[in-house]
Amino acid sequence: MTTVSTGIRIRRDGAVATVILNRPEKLNALDRATRWELVGALRAVAADTDVRAVVLTGTGRAFSAGQDIAAVEELEHADETVAGSYNPIAQTIADMPKPVIAAVNGLAVGAGMGLALVCDQRLAADTASFSCAFGKVGLVPDTAVSWYLVRELGYARAFSFAASGRPIPAAEAHRLGLLNEIVPTDQLAARAHDLAESLAGGPAHALALTKRQFRAVSEISFEAALALEARHQGDAAGHPDHVEGRTAFAEKRAPRWA
Repeated sequence: MTTVSTGIRIRRDGAVATVILNRPEKLNALDRATRWELVGALRAVAADTDVRAVVLTGTGRAFSAGQDIAAVEELEHADETVAGSYNPIAQTIADMPKPVIAAVNGLAVGAGMGLALVCDQRLAADTASFSCAFGKVGLVPDTAVSWYLVRELGYARAFSFAASGRPIPAAEAHRLGLLNEIVPTDQLAARAHDLAESLAGGPAHALALTKRQFRAVSEISFEAALALEARHQGDAAGHPDHVEGRTAFAEKRAPRWA
């Protein structure tokens, strides 16, 4: 089933929902309307109990070129634009209690790079590229780009990419650890769907707790991380999925998750 709006499409296939940026003529640039459609789409699939994994991708030759620079009025109060619509996108992906896979089909520039980085798994076409290009228009990184680049690359490399805004080809992004996989362009959609199906077939409750735990540990002390692990383990062990997993292990069969 496919749901279509002006700038966003949602395609559902079993337990997998694919959210598609659908402004190919604008390189899937994000104007206010598209951002709010995207927030709405992400919140809808997050709340849909039949959806157990999500793919985020784009149409055409771009994943997303980031902010639609033609929407000049949105940058007159850029702090409100970022806080009011970009931050909710990043927060919704981060908080969603199910895995989100970025299938980067082409250019991922500025906030488009942020959309990819905030996802839990990142696949890219071999022709894709990334660019922290905010500085080229006199702006600073947003949409969680600074959070992920500094943590995953270190300050010096992150600053270098932001200061230069140079394109980072998919192969280089993979070497740097920003991508899980590079896939031939014509195989990207199928590979992303297969990965999403695999995750959707896993223990949803345990995966949700793992996602929450891994996103929390960089902000808390070692002792607090140990306490969080213990608390989440108690939660997971009390869930029917654990009983099923333990039983399946003893019976030497594949588990049938709730």
